[in-house]
Amino acid sequence: MTHRQPLPRDMFDELCPSALLPFRFGDKWAALVIRCLRDGPRRFSELRVPLHRVTPKVLTQSLRGLERSGLVSRTVHEGARPHVEYALTPLGRSMLDPLEAACAWASAHWEELLDARESYDRR
Repeated sequence: MTHRQPLPRDMFDELCPSALLPFRFGDKWAALVIRCLRDGPRRFSELRVPLHRVTPKVLTQSLRGLERSGLVSRTVHEGARPHVEYALTPLGRSMLDPLEAACAWASAHWEELLDARESYDRR
């Protein structure tokens, strides 16, 4: 396995713009999983660090959904210490630019999105 920097625990804080997107890439957590995998394959335990607010069951469901859609591959490594890694497929990699654009849009419209939600919730 190639050495990569560990994923930071605060990679997706509660104020992450992706939380305000009015549309989803897959399920609620799919976009965050895709962002975690952009620098290469990761083990489930590595994904759990920045995705600590996701239960293991829901993260597994999200990974299965991404695998089913052809965006993520799952590789089982046999040996003395067997493990599983998840990686973006070429199709999954093609989601990185649209995802980045969507996050930039949400960040640019942060205040408007929050105001709209607060206004709606007050009704």
